[in-house]
Amino acid sequence: MEFKAYTTEGCFYCTQLKKLFERANIQCEFIQVGVDIEKELLLKEYPDQKGYPFVLVNGIPIGGLTETAKYFLDNNLVSKK
Repeated sequence: MEFKAYTTEGCFYCTQLKKLFERANIQCEFIQVGVDIEKELLLKEYPDQKGYPFVLVNGIPIGGLTETAKYFLDNNLVSKK
């Protein structure tokens, strides 16, 4: 599985997402909006994207922090502890 996450600097939820990937020992490409990609270009490619973080799995948008944590659980990438 290939994970890609669009984040912004100073975003609490983006920081928590990075910690989630670290704790789960899952690799993710983190792309900082405004540094690595311009916001307008991201919105042109994903017009339904509403906030940050914004996560894709194998190129398919799944949502933000909560949706990613749920995805991890639903796909047995982490366990409930």
